[in-house]
Amino acid sequence: MDEQFFARDAVTVAADLLGVFLLVDGIGGIIVETEAYRRDDAASHSYRGPTRSNAAMFGAPARAYVYRSYGLHWCLNFVCETGSAVLIRALEPTEGLEAMMARRAGAPVRRLCAGPGNLCRALAVTGDMNGLSLFAPPFVLQPSSAAPIVASGARIGISKAVERPWRFAVPGSSCLSKPI
Repeated sequence: MDEQFFARDAVTVAADLLGVFLLVDGIGGIIVETEAYRRDDAASHSYRGPTRSNAAMFGAPARAYVYRSYGLHWCLNFVCETGSAVLIRALEPTEGLEAMMARRAGAPVRRLCAGPGNLCRALAVTGDMNGLSLFAPPFVLQPSSAAPIVASGARIGISKAVERPWRFAVPGSSCLSKPI
């Protein structure tokens, strides 16, 4: 994987990220659920143009865009083409389970990283990581050795452009935020 992998349409990248192995400071697992957001998308933070808070979305691809949702939860996105990003919604935890369980107050393994807020809490992702390269510490990304089956459906947790089928998931995974 390299910067060119991310310098593409967010919808394509979102599907292609399924099965990718993600670590943050040595803790993580396999990405099983994503959502795409493009600049022409009314649900995207970039829809109205650049601001101080969404500046990472208008920077180089292959960077983290981390924001706080509803003032409560951090959300981790991977920047793609200018003004677009992929929200990492869930992963199957495989590395650092004890640390994740401590951070998530003993949640069952299948729920540790199910949902973007839970994922960030389990991986200790914070706003300090906003704008960092995905190819330098604390991040490690490794491509999947075998492409998983990909299902798509409507995005969740938004109120605009909900009909777009830009949520991607590995069907049947027990670690999804919601079944697809």
